Amino acid sequence: MDFHTTTPAEMRRAARLGRRRFLTATGAAAALAFTTNLPSAHAATADPRSLGEDPFTLGVASGDPRPDSVVLWTRLAPRPYEPGSGMPPGAKVEVHWEIAQDETFKRPVARGTETAHAAYHHAVHVDARGLKPARGYFYRFHVGRWTSQVGRTRTAPALHAQPAALRFGFVSCQAYHDGYFTAFDHLSREDLDVVLHLGDYLYEYAVTANGGARGYTDRTLPALFDTETETLDDYRLRYSLYKSDRDLQAAHAAHPWIVTWDDHETENNYAGAIDEDNDPPEEFLIRRAAAYRAYWENMPLRTPQLPTGPDMRLYRRFDYGRLARFDVLDTRQYRSDQAYGDGWQYPGPESLDPARTMTGATQEKWLLDGLASSRARWNIIAQQVVFSQRRNSTAARSKLSMDAWDGYPAARERILTGARHAGVDNLVVLSGDVHVHYAFDLKADFDDPASRTLGVELVTSSITSGQDGAERPANHDTLLAANPHLRFYDGRRGYATCHLDRHRIRADFKTVSAVTTPGAPLTTAASLVSEAGKPGLKTA
Repeated sequence: MDFHTTTPAEMRRAARLGRRRFLTATGAAAALAFTTNLPSAHAATADPRSLGEDPFTLGVASGDPRPDSVVLWTRLAPRPYEPGSGMPPGAKVEVHWEIAQDETFKRPVARGTETAHAAYHHAVHVDARGLKPARGYFYRFHVGRWTSQVGRTRTAPALHAQPAALRFGFVSCQAYHDGYFTAFDHLSREDLDVVLHLGDYLYEYAVTANGGARGYTDRTLPALFDTETETLDDYRLRYSLYKSDRDLQAAHAAHPWIVTWDDHETENNYAGAIDEDNDPPEEFLIRRAAAYRAYWENMPLRTPQLPTGPDMRLYRRFDYGRLARFDVLDTRQYRSDQAYGDGWQYPGPESLDPARTMTGATQEKWLLDGLASSRARWNIIAQQVVFSQRRNSTAARSKLSMDAWDGYPAARERILTGARHAGVDNLVVLSGDVHVHYAFDLKADFDDPASRTLGVELVTSSITSGQDGAERPANHDTLLAANPHLRFYDGRRGYATCHLDRHRIRADFKTVSAVTTPGAPLTTAASLVSEAGKPGLKTA
């Protein structure tokens, strides 16, 4: 069926439908919630020579590397700050792509043509196959007389290979209105095999004409960004704003990325079908469908991740030979609602209920089965929110964050128990969300410092969210005293990189001095290691 492009007014009218009408409707409401417009086989094909402006304003990206393939991404947007991005309305465009062993493309290995559909906001997702394992490649796109910038990417090692080492970075939380993406410029210069983005790529909040804390004096952003995202057009435009940032483009062009979302790509602290304001789920699912659609359009993801209405299978697995396995989680779409109304609360029967889930039963089983079947030296769970217990007081009874795994302790225990039963000796959890650097030992009993250490958790700070931050936040000493398993805490902005081999994993926590002014220098705030077979963090 050929669905028209849904307008903001239609989305808002649909959102006002009552619960009874939504559940019984078979027309407009159902179409809006579950089939947000699809490509039409009858769409006209635009002549690429008619594009009079550079369509590659949002850069290029690659992601989800396999031993023989990688996803290549771009989106055509000659005028990205307009709802239609300056593209011919309703028309599809043929985009040529190529991938080579060298930056001059004198040693090509694959090329082809992909259609940029108007229904997908003229995004292009190429699953470039037939590549060699553990190889670096260069890629680019062509439309008419225009050629994109060149991107670098890298495939994963062969499934049974024994790589000597793996180097990866992980990032989180990049609120455009909170500052400059200087950390991404530094990240683009790192020597990495892959980058993992752990969520909050986008924030739904309004961005003022001067870019919020960026305080622009050389430009004025359009008023259409100065509103919270609700509709498909809203989310699409916000991605255009973010992706127009040159530092972010540089980091995408430099490395393949593996992405997952947290909450702000849709709305703050949502849980499944329940939004922050406890609106009727049938209303929120319309917004979620729009957010998920725009996310897929703007990320280097394969077709199996294309959402169906408000549902999108984002959890997936990547093996780097026998050295490391990444299990990438989605801890938003399937979770139980936060206990006790969210926020920092004392634990009690509601939060301790064993039926509570962070991942949903299907994803939890997938994760546990993956741990049981893994033959990797290192098992890495890449996810969003703090996994370890995090008390905010040294008192005998302390509040915990109901949005983090502390609000779902039974689910956390099922994962740790599953890892123990699977014989996983080298468990690493990667997290983001909290806008600070943390490093934890994962304990069999977080209330007993002498209990067995089961693995480690590495938490990256934000790229910008929270603005400049401080090396020692006001609660620095309290958190270290209240949580003996917390080995490191820094409140500045930045990212983290890891180098692992068969013997140990080393985490380097990088920070920038400021994000409210551009061009801040990068420093390594701390380096910690954990030995294979002897989990526990110590200074490198």
